[in-house]
Amino acid sequence: MRCGSRTDHSISATFLLIMITSKTSFLALIGNPVSHSLSPVMQNAAIQYLELDLIYIAIPCKNEDLEIVVNSLKKMNCRGLNITIPFKQKVFDICSEISPVAKKVKAINTLKLTENKNWLGTNTDIDGFIYPLKKLNLVKKNSLILGSGGAARSVIQGLIELKLSKITIISRKKNSLDELISNFKNDIKIEILLNTNPEIDNLIKEADLIINTTPVGMINTSSDVDIPFGENFWNSINSKTIVYDLIYNPSPTPFLKFCDKKGCMTIDGLQMLIAQGAKSLSYWTNGLEVPFEVMHDALKKYL
Repeated sequence: MRCGSRTDHSISATFLLIMITSKTSFLALIGNPVSHSLSPVMQNAAIQYLELDLIYIAIPCKNEDLEIVVNSLKKMNCRGLNITIPFKQKVFDICSEISPVAKKVKAINTLKLTENKNWLGTNTDIDGFIYPLKKLNLVKKNSLILGSGGAARSVIQGLIELKLSKITIISRKKNSLDELISNFKNDIKIEILLNTNPEIDNLIKEADLIINTTPVGMINTSSDVDIPFGENFWNSINSKTIVYDLIYNPSPTPFLKFCDKKGCMTIDGLQMLIAQGAKSLSYWTNGLEVPFEVMHDALKKYL
């Protein structure tokens, strides 16, 4: 019962080759590593479709070079940046202004250069996360989050915006669980459990929505298991539960394959990837409507 990202009609686009000149501006992804990223594929597809005089590239950056690289880009034809691991927190000190949502989740994934050559930082991951969930009625529903790292923060904020009534977070790391409770204690009821807690079986059975924010199951990652916490952990999962894995490669992940066999509705991370990227491109281009289907079609050729 996979939840697909296509609508009933598909956009058929003929992409124009845009000539790169001395006036062409660029957008870039900054991270380490970035060689695996598909952001240039989908962003350049949208840019060509919109006939913008832009290109999107990926720039690998070492930890010690972050500030000099990002500030050097101010002096070039750069319009904006996406920021990925491990720099989503580290760019806070480089920004002159930070959006409230980025402050809340303590992560910046998008920078925009102002006319005064200052960086504005925001976060589009929340918009990306909720994109495939907005059409579902999740008000006052119960949710279960797997993992307590940086991605969990954006997920919690997204669930708050969708007005879920309760969030339970399962993780192996007590310190990060305690920090999440502290950050969101005034916004929503959060329960935290270590993955060894015997109460988890009942919580899994009762969950309306389960979200995997861990890297378990991602392609090219070494792990003893390819399903979060192991297959036996999920014996009590309910067929009425929606399961959302933020991983988009492979598609579907082993976790989603397992849940699909149990009758669950499943959503992979591809829609989130596209939606957060489209939100970034719209932000850089002052509100242009960015074609989701064009970006989706471009990515499917690589997955």
